[in-house]
Amino acid sequence: MEPLLGAKIGCLFALLVLTLVCGLIPICFKWFQTATATGCHRRVLSFLGCTSAGVFLGAGFMHMTAEALEGIKSEIQNLVIQNRTKSGRHSDDGADSAYMDYPYGELVISLGFFLVFFLESLALQCCPGAAETPEAQEQELGTAHELEPHSHGLLPSPSRGPFRALVLLLSLSFHSVFEGLAVGLQLTVASTVQLCLAVLAHKGIVVFGVGLRLVQVGTESRWAMLSILSLALMSPLGLAVGLAVPQGDSKAGQGLAQAVLEGMAAGTFLYVTFLEILPRELASPEAPLAKWSCVAAGFAFMAVIALWA
Repeated sequence: MEPLLGAKIGCLFALLVLTLVCGLIPICFKWFQTATATGCHRRVLSFLGCTSAGVFLGAGFMHMTAEALEGIKSEIQNLVIQNRTKSGRHSDDGADSAYMDYPYGELVISLGFFLVFFLESLALQCCPGAAETPEAQEQELGTAHELEPHSHGLLPSPSRGPFRALVLLLSLSFHSVFEGLAVGLQLTVASTVQLCLAVLAHKGIVVFGVGLRLVQVGTESRWAMLSILSLALMSPLGLAVGLAVPQGDSKAGQGLAQAVLEGMAAGTFLYVTFLEILPRELASPEAPLAKWSCVAAGFAFMAVIALWA
């Protein structure tokens, strides 16, 4: 077996095992169940959730969005250069500059954001009973406050939690496939191992946060495990595709399509982060500075990882 192939197969198994282990920890251990937690235990879980929210925020901005913007800009530049070469034009720099200066990356990410916004709005429009009014929810939770002093205030509608958890899984699955594809396309053992370590460094904590999120929204254990298993298979799938692609074989527009899909995934990820994860974790007024510190710590961790990833 060639050293490069052996390194990539080792990376494939490392990505699979790490994702499974980190994702299943909060699902398999009852200690992470927030429904039965009280007192200090509940507070610790709340701080852990805030830290995972900071990790998601950092993953959205420092990894998914940054990679999508860079990829789309690079592919647009390559496309313009190819069109200029084919047509034999050398003097239309003004028109080409106008094409390249347009914020295509930001547009694609915004389209991903609004796509999930539209799908969720459509679902609530078709099933109006699923959406609670803020006043009704406040009355229900006000009664809960009288009975339970540790209640967490206004939370996102329970009907939206599973849907947004699904969106979170789909966006991370897209991103994981592209991460695995990047590892599979490396040309040397050193670059393969370096990129794989960078992916592993942030993937473990992100997948742990996904498992914790699935537990918090009340997903059944078997479905949560199946979701983590599906997510765990995405990076190895992308790596296997990278192994199957002949070196240097790149079809026109293939890179641009990949960059656009990653941009859409980044937009959906940001939607879930800002409308589901952060509001849920910050809904309770208790210990606001401690929660801010946890969110900042999670974001800082992902920012440091971005130096190598």
